[in-house]
Amino acid sequence: MPIPAFILSGFLGSGKTTLLIRLLQEVKARGARPGILMNELGKQDVDGLAVSGHTDGAIEKLLDGCVCCDKKSELAEAVRALLRTGPDVLFVELTGVADPQEIADVFAHPDLAERIDIKRIITVLDAEYTLDYNNLFLSDRRLIRTLRRQIEGADLLVVNKTDLVSPRKLAKIEPFVRRHNGHAELVHAVRCEIGLAPLLDGIAPAGLKPSRAHFPVLHDHSGHSPAAAHDHRPAESGSYSQLRAVTLTLPEERRLARERLEEFLQRWGGQIVRAKGYVRLEGHASVQFLQYAGKRIAWEPASYPGTPYLVLIGIDLNERRLAAEWAELCRAVS
Repeated sequence: MPIPAFILSGFLGSGKTTLLIRLLQEVKARGARPGILMNELGKQDVDGLAVSGHTDGAIEKLLDGCVCCDKKSELAEAVRALLRTGPDVLFVELTGVADPQEIADVFAHPDLAERIDIKRIITVLDAEYTLDYNNLFLSDRRLIRTLRRQIEGADLLVVNKTDLVSPRKLAKIEPFVRRHNGHAELVHAVRCEIGLAPLLDGIAPAGLKPSRAHFPVLHDHSGHSPAAAHDHRPAESGSYSQLRAVTLTLPEERRLARERLEEFLQRWGGQIVRAKGYVRLEGHASVQFLQYAGKRIAWEPASYPGTPYLVLIGIDLNERRLAAEWAELCRAVS
């Protein structure tokens, strides 16, 4: 029987990793074994470290690029490596600028098509910013097209962070989404809390699976569905053109002042779309996991043992200036 697979899509900071962790917790509670493929734009693994504490399943990581662009050739081999571990279910978390239908097409490769059955393409939308992306990224036509395809290619749309927007703004999201996708199931969520039982119906350890697991199929992912049809014009290859990922490291013994670090991020807020990583802060014994998305900053304790670092993803980032300001911030540490 083919292994059921779920593709998690959505723009940077929308909540994909949060949803993945919830899915892994549910799968673990069922006694099933997952295989996880994670793709990140940056050279450092951030989300994989956060996920690994929630599962015993095998994790493959593709770093420093997007699997539907420069990392596409590595995707099939990473999936094969996961299949060799004997998973009961596969989860593929894409980078925030990937086109999920491009990934579904890779799974249609002859040696994978008989072994994998894509059950859901799930796109997570940030309720605060989904309506604003056309204006925010007006100069990057490839990225705008990719964000639309993330909506078009999904059969489940999770409008996340609904607690951060007014009812009036929330009411505008569904008509916008339906212009690009009229068939997908659409649910609202806070911190990606959605009903997982029907989503994972049939997921169980290999010896306990029913003879015919029930998965409602909304459309065939083996080829291009009308809602996710691609415009394969060669003039613009890739899913984005101006986004860049920059990694900043911090000497292991150094501790930063939280206020200064947050000021640094807010100062670059017009260009930084997403930031995440592990740093040591003054007054804190443990390493802190930092997440910056939508100009909001969140902190939580972490057990990361290595050299502290931040991954910044933004539009036309000036790496030299960023590095200079980061060095100045580190020198200012008391």
